Amino acid sequence: MSENVLYGDEHVRRYRETDGAEGYDWLKGSKILLLTTTGRTSGDETTAPLIFAMDGDNPVIVASKGGAPEHPGWYKNLVKNPAATVQIKGEVFPVRARDAEGEEYDRLWELMNGEWPDYAEYQTKTDRKIPVVVLERG
Repeated sequence: MSENVLYGDEHVRRYRETDGAEGYDWLKGSKILLLTTTGRTSGDETTAPLIFAMDGDNPVIVASKGGAPEHPGWYKNLVKNPAATVQIKGEVFPVRARDAEGEEYDRLWELMNGEWPDYAEYQTKTDRKIPVVVLERG
């Protein structure tokens, strides 16, 4: 693992400080956005660096949590309050999150596996269907 690979809070800090010059390009050619949600119990804002792809004008992310049996906290926050903020490089904008379903899910799952092939392996580790989340601008 390279020393310059960023994770967690440090990833968020460096991404914000550099408008993504550090932290946008990540492992295996993947790209990172910052997703800021409102805590479902605390009400506090939390930010997660997440792999994404674009579907038209909308970023798409995956609630994989590495194949853990439960959804990641940021996803649980979006279920309670789908309004969030995204930062991609120096651009910050409001979004409304929704789960992809049906044919859209299948298409976006394939798109996201192109960004991070480990998602397919993660799905084999859990009984839950890993959500694909569309972050609609506005």
